[in-house]
Amino acid sequence: MIVDLFSGPYGWSHALTRLGVRDIGLEWDEWACKTRAAAGQLTIRTDVALYPVWPFLGRTTGLIASPPCQAWSMAGKRLGLVDQPLVHQAVADLAKGRDTRERLLAACRDQRSLLAAEPMRYLHALNTMGEPEWVAMEEVPDVLPLWRQYAVVLRRWGFSVWSGILNAADYGVPQTRRRAILLASRTRAAEPPAPTHAKVAEPETLFGPGRERWVSMAQALGWGAIDRPVPTVCAGGGPGGGPEPFPSGSRKSLAGARDRGTWKNHPHSSGQRRSAPAPTASRSGARWSWALRSNNQANATVRGLDEPAGTLFFGRRANECVWVAGPVDRRQHEGGLAPEPIRITAAEAGLLQTFPADYPWQGNKGQRFSQIGNAVPPRLAAHLLAPHLGKTLGPDDFTLAA
Repeated sequence: MIVDLFSGPYGWSHALTRLGVRDIGLEWDEWACKTRAAAGQLTIRTDVALYPVWPFLGRTTGLIASPPCQAWSMAGKRLGLVDQPLVHQAVADLAKGRDTRERLLAACRDQRSLLAAEPMRYLHALNTMGEPEWVAMEEVPDVLPLWRQYAVVLRRWGFSVWSGILNAADYGVPQTRRRAILLASRTRAAEPPAPTHAKVAEPETLFGPGRERWVSMAQALGWGAIDRPVPTVCAGGGPGGGPEPFPSGSRKSLAGARDRGTWKNHPHSSGQRRSAPAPTASRSGARWSWALRSNNQANATVRGLDEPAGTLFFGRRANECVWVAGPVDRRQHEGGLAPEPIRITAAEAGLLQTFPADYPWQGNKGQRFSQIGNAVPPRLAAHLLAPHLGKTLGPDDFTLAA
């Protein structure tokens, strides 16, 4: 079996399903478990820190782990960095079969910090049986020193190990999500998968197959694709007039806003694989282009639709990512013309994480956004896992080449 610790709503699992295998997930969050159940995934609802390892001994080929990132993430208080020496001590002790978690946990500023040491408890027990065959772990970039500590232990046990930072956009995810990754194997050289995409497209040469341009939000959401219309929202609604599509105080969804506007097909040049211009809104001759703002802070990441999104994260508020419009030509700016921000929908956020559009997210708005923000993008996961399963991914990521 493949064991997925802190499995969340199905990021790793969806990738495995597309690769033709399944895992068993261990997850505590009620709504993530319900999402997994709705998606048909096998899940044990449990606290990973309390669940025994013995049921997996002699049966485990792969171990996956994405410990909760809230203690380490830049979106939180980052007390995990304060607790880092304690977590390193826990890993060192567990690697020798000594369980000092209770004592170390009492000294932690954030009790979630020590969860990053839990995979070592499983790995130590499994190693007594010569298992697992391979390991894949993911976390926010600040956890990389901890992954390097894991790497030292795993190499001592006979694994080939690679650890480092990967950008999800380099693998076809419409999001510049940087993550600390650890890959280990007993049967093959561990190395990061070859990137399939780049910020600027690279043509095929004698030295390699080339790389496509990063996938934009417009491409992922189907706005501006060859077979989709580009919404043009005009003051007064459609051609027949009516209320303004973005009245003061409006909090309508972007889909609703599009329904209030005028649709037209976007011309595209022949031979172009995809056309992904940003939808525009016009009023009094001014033109506006949609962008995604990742939070409401002054230094918030803002990306146009022709770019990948920044890292999606959702905290205490149900939604910290909003669509905003700004002038294509800032000389055209006139006060009061810009539409008010429109909250991104869960379906849109899921697409930007490379989940299917009809993915069965469970729970209320906040619970759904929390699952989406914490998930591993399935496309990235597929690239990380495919070599361990003897699979090769094609250029559009989920297509198996051979």
